[in-house]
Amino acid sequence: MRAYGGIAPRAGGVVLPRTLGRIGSLEVRLAANAAEVRRAQKLRWHVFYEEMKAIADGPSRLARRDIDAFDAICDHLVVIDHAVTERPPLGAPRPAIVGTYRLLRQDVADRNGGFYTASEFDISGLLARHRGKRFLELGRSCVLPPYRNKRTVELLWHGIWTYVLAHRIDVMFGCASLEGTDPRALSLELSFLHHNARAPAEWAARALPSRHVEMGRLSAEAIDMKKALHALPPLVKGYLRLGAYIGDGAVVDRQFNTTDVLVVLPVSAISPRYIGHFGATADRHAA
Repeated sequence: MRAYGGIAPRAGGVVLPRTLGRIGSLEVRLAANAAEVRRAQKLRWHVFYEEMKAIADGPSRLARRDIDAFDAICDHLVVIDHAVTERPPLGAPRPAIVGTYRLLRQDVADRNGGFYTASEFDISGLLARHRGKRFLELGRSCVLPPYRNKRTVELLWHGIWTYVLAHRIDVMFGCASLEGTDPRALSLELSFLHHNARAPAEWAARALPSRHVEMGRLSAEAIDMKKALHALPPLVKGYLRLGAYIGDGAVVDRQFNTTDVLVVLPVSAISPRYIGHFGATADRHAA
């Protein structure tokens, strides 16, 4: 019920500025109140259910918002376009929310039953091997079609980087999705990730045995590298450019009409050129 209401708690004692960054009319910040979390859920509904044809459960269908229990314990990063005004049936006009990301810190997850990712991947060994490091789960990323460009994605990543620095995060991870539920049709993409981005033992984690889908469907020699890179979703390519690793095995998510892979991104593995791009103190797009 708390997730249904869109409540976003604040925990951890870290105070972030209201605005995390700006590019032109676009602003990135954390959702400031329950109403903004509900608007982020509505954006997710539009992208996941109306555009990508996910299958809604009862609460989401009733509210016409993408809702799950994790929403109540997460921070919600939003990109707002101040040049576009929404006019709700009730209330004053407001600038549009055009992109969002859901952030769940390990300390919060530990107090509230764990991470969403654990429903698809066995991350227990990964967390145990790095006890003492601070993990941050990234999820529910979506952007409206007109904003799927470098500027919006860069602003989202600027917001994440600011959050990572403020909370002294050591490792980012989460599920990333390939569209479709037929692994055979995704053989090229899955095989490319398996052969070229598989996590070393230190950062490895496997899909749950009951959900495990083999990724190495083609031999390394059979992969057309250029075609594979072109076929990968921009979000996955962005993770790889930053230095991310991919877990062992994929998971078919029929509710969301996707095939998911596990992404693990230690902050220590991020390419120095990207840290330099955003600034070691996240000052590139600071407001």
